[in-house]
Amino acid sequence: MGEIAPPRFERLWTVQDVSEYLAVPVPTVYSWRNSGMGPPARRIGKRLRYRPEDVRDWVASLSTEIPL
Repeated sequence: MGEIAPPRFERLWTVQDVSEYLAVPVPTVYSWRNSGMGPPARRIGKRLRYRPEDVRDWVASLSTEIPL
């Protein structure tokens, strides 16, 4: 019988990672967080962490098609 592979998890992103992915300054990510506008984050200890899929879903929710 074959072995079952453990699930693969992407590492959680830091504020810096989110900043780089979205091409915005780090203070913008914090500002969004403080105003409740940005992607959902989790606090792990004293640090904010983001699930990559949450950031991608948040971006997709903002996207609107521009008619040609």
